[in-house]
Order: sequence, then structure tokens, then C-alpha cells
Amino acid sequence: MGFEKPTPIQSEAIPHILKKKDVLGIAQTGTGKTAAFLLPTMDRILDTPDNGKVKALVVVPTRELAMQIDQATEGFGYYTGVSSLAIYGGGTGKEFSREKKALQQGADLVIVTPGRMLSHLNLGYVDLSELEFLILDEADRMLDMGFHQDIMRIASHCKKKRQTLLFSATMPEKMRRLAHDLLNDPVTVQLALSKPSENVKQSAYVVFDYQKDDVLIDILKKKRVESGIIFTSRKKTVNQVVRALRKAGLKCGKISSDLKQEEREEVMLDFRQKKIPLLVATDVVSRGIDIDSIEIVVNYDVPPNEEDYVHRIGRTARASREGEAFTLIVPDDMQRFGRIEKLIEKSVEKLSLPENVGNGPEYNPNRNKRRGFFKSKKSHNHDSGKKKPKGRYGKKR
Repeated sequence: MGFEKPTPIQSEAIPHILKKKDVLGIAQTGTGKTAAFLLPTMDRILDTPDNGKVKALVVVPTRELAMQIDQATEGFGYYTGVSSLAIYGGGTGKEFSREKKALQQGADLVIVTPGRMLSHLNLGYVDLSELEFLILDEADRMLDMGFHQDIMRIASHCKKKRQTLLFSATMPEKMRRLAHDLLNDPVTVQLALSKPSENVKQSAYVVFDYQKDDVLIDILKKKRVESGIIFTSRKKTVNQVVRALRKAGLKCGKISSDLKQEEREEVMLDFRQKKIPLLVATDVVSRGIDIDSIEIVVNYDVPPNEEDYVHRIGRTARASREGEAFTLIVPDDMQRFGRIEKLIEKSVEKLSLPENVGNGPEYNPNRNKRRGFFKSKKSHNHDSGKKKPKGRYGKKR
């Protein structure tokens, strides 16, 4: 499979997992966390008698991550006979019945989203009394999504004497409380927290809202992107961006929580196979989607919090490759981007706007959010004289 040496999280976590210790793993996305918990867990499963019960339960925040881990399990365990199943919401009644049958017959390793797993648990036929491993991946994200009570309810159904592994990209106070509640004398493995890969070249454009589409299209056309993701912070903005890209002759797909499960899976498959070069998405795919070939990430909107910036641009420059990340900063987002720069301990280069776009606002992350009080920054290029639509300075989409 191309593995020659373990990543830092793998080399530090795997020995403790094999020694049956609870582990709290803190590492950014793209560091090999999935293999860090899957490989030792599967190795231990092979040494466990087949009793027809679920042996390992992996709880994740999104269906996309559940599918990815299931695919990784199939790859790692191809010659081992270890069985796995991904259980997530949005499917049909037929799929629910298939999941029920697999849970009753005892798939070795089951990957679940919290809500869907609770639906099965509440019906009373799931037996986790012989569960050996409870694994939470992207635990901080699950807490951000309000799954704390769901996680604790799932844990209450599991065998008390078990091994629990908790993996997270960040360690806020609520994560510490969760770790205290679930882990027994854990070993903590912590790597560089919330810093983008050095292989990601980060840049930004300071723009007014009405300039975003022109700048985005200019980036994508000049770079001739074969595989890239454009992130927005709102579902409704996804459709707006898709329309603008298609009007400019750029082929793209979209993914957000509004799409049906089958549609999301089809879009992701087309993107992986490069049938569509560009994917416009909300943060539903900002974590855990492991596609090594992504060349570029564009933050059409500044992320809602600093940590999400790291996860978004972590979609590129994976597996030791190089990548680029661009962020479009409107006046109302300057303070927020300033906090991002403080978190990553780096001043992101602000690029001159393309000639056809005109002048943008002056970047000042310390200035208060006040519409109409931002000076226009003279670009190094000549002002094209393009008229600015009235009443749209700094207006959010």
C-alpha cells in the first residue's frame, strides 16, 4: 500500500494501543491518525476469538468520514478476513435493515455516526457487551456539532472493561472533560497542534464582497486546477458559487448537507476520480477526507473559527505533496482572519488583485467591524475602472 515508515502519530500511538492502554491522541488532520488506530485495532481483533459480536466501534462526526474509514479498513484488512461496516444516516429502509443484520451478526469493526447508531441502539437488538475497542475520531468536531450526550449514551451501552481511544485535532476544555469521562489512565500522544503543513503555500486576497467571484475565477483559470476545493461557510453560498463557476466555463460539483446521501456519494466519487476537477463545499468535507491529489484549496469565506481554517487547508499538501491555499477576506472578516494568523503564528501573504477586478479594501485586522469605514487599497495593477455595485461594500453573502 506504499507504507514505508510510520508517521509521528503512528509511531507514538501504535505501541501504546498494542499494550492495551487507553490513548488520547491530539494531532492535526492529515497526519495518519486513521492508520494509527485501525492497524493496531485490527491486529488485536485477529488475536480475538470470533464470538459473533461487534469487537470495535469507531464513532465519527460525518458520513463522509465513516465511508472513508470503512474503505481504509477494507484496504488494510483485505487479506485478513476482518469484516467492517459503515453505519450513517440518510439511507433507505433497505439499508437500515442491512445495518441491523450486520450488527446482530457481529461485524468485527463498525464505523458509525452518533445519531444513526443511537437509532439502532434504541431498538434494543444491538449487543455491545463484548466490545473490546471504543474509538472516537474527530472527537472535537463531534462536540462542536452537539454530540456530547449521544457519545455518552453510546458509551453506556459498551462493555465497561474495554480499551478506549480518543483522537482529536484540538484540546479545548470540553474535550478534556470528555477524555476524563471516557478514558481510564490514558497515555496522551500530542503532536504539533493546529499548525498547517509547511507544504501548503498560503496566500490571501483582500476584497469587497462583489469582487469575490471574479477573483476566484481568476485564481482557478490561471492555475489550471485539476483538483481543487472551494469552501464556503453557508449552504446557500454553495449554489451561488457553483452558478458563477459554471457561467465562467469551469466544470464543478457541489456538496452540502442539503444533498441526499446518494447524491453526495456520487459527487465525492466523481471528484476522487477527477471526473469533476472542482468541488464547492461547506465544512462537511473540511475534515478527514483523504484525497492526496488535491492541488488547491480556496476559502471563499473566511472560516467561522480559527481551527476550521487549519482543517480546510489541510485538504491539500497531503502525503508529503505540495499544495496552495487562498483565502478571500472581506472587511467584516478581517478581525477573524487576524485571529487565524495569530493561531498559526504566521502572517499570510496578501496578494494584489487582478487588473480586471479593481481596487480592494486595505487590510487591517485590528479595525472594528464598521461598514463604509474601510479605505480602498490601491492595487499594484492599474485600476480597470470597473464600477462597484451600490450598497454592497463588505456585504456578506
